[in-house]
Amino acid sequence: MKYVSVVLQLTVALGILNVWLLRSGQATPFRGGGAKTLREEFAVYGLPFWFMCLVGVLKVGLALTLLTGLWLQPVAQPAAIGLGLLMVGAFVLHLKVGDPVKKALPAIAVLTMCAAITLMR
Repeated sequence: MKYVSVVLQLTVALGILNVWLLRSGQATPFRGGGAKTLREEFAVYGLPFWFMCLVGVLKVGLALTLLTGLWLQPVAQPAAIGLGLLMVGAFVLHLKVGDPVKKALPAIAVLTMCAAITLMR
């Protein structure tokens, strides 16, 4: 069970870091509305740039905390809960703009993995 949690923590953390640090300016089939970048996606949702920055700091910080949780186990569960809550928000925003469920699949997958991490800890 411990190894499953480690794999999930790595998958979630590295996935979040990839999206926010490496691919924020790139188009993906999962961006909300017709957005090509993260900044455009937040605009599609009707959210200001400062809010995108806040969410980015939270997601990157929680992803790094989740990685830290591989060595300092007590921090993994709160980080997974925080990321899970952010994924609920992402899912709701996809619904708000009328996206097909396909676009919300990464948020649903990360939420599911965060729930599993939380329950295993």
